Amino acid sequence: MKGDHMRKAEQFLSLMDRLRQLGPHSAPPKEANISPSQLSFISFIGANPGCGIQFIASGIRISKPSASIGVSQLEDAGFLTRQKDSKDGRVVHIYLTPKGQELRERTHEFRCKKFEKLLNGLKLQERAKLLELLEKAIQNVELEEKGKNNEKIL
Repeated sequence: MKGDHMRKAEQFLSLMDRLRQLGPHSAPPKEANISPSQLSFISFIGANPGCGIQFIASGIRISKPSASIGVSQLEDAGFLTRQKDSKDGRVVHIYLTPKGQELRERTHEFRCKKFEKLLNGLKLQERAKLLELLEKAIQNVELEEKGKNNEKIL
């Protein structure tokens, strides 16, 4: 049974590698000269405009110093801007600049094309089942991770 489990794990990892290589060849990170990890900052901040460093760190699961460095680099590159809170000058809100918003939109379009290409040969019911199973698998891992984090707190 252990051998079958290992073969399934290797098949899954191979599929994930192949999935990363699918799609149009002009991925936005290459055009913008930023890394995939920096792109995750842009996606996260675009979905959570006005968030702070701590929220970013916890949302993309990195340390607060790493989030701070990432925000500074993207701010220097013109993708992000910081704005002090009008009521509390110690609080800083982070937003996408127009350049950052454009990159986020192009990235979203790229990902949608990749998604459509991936699911093109599947029937509607197969698409729904695939998405349902992925959601279930991810939720299981998230619940497991949340349980581990709660154990550390206790």
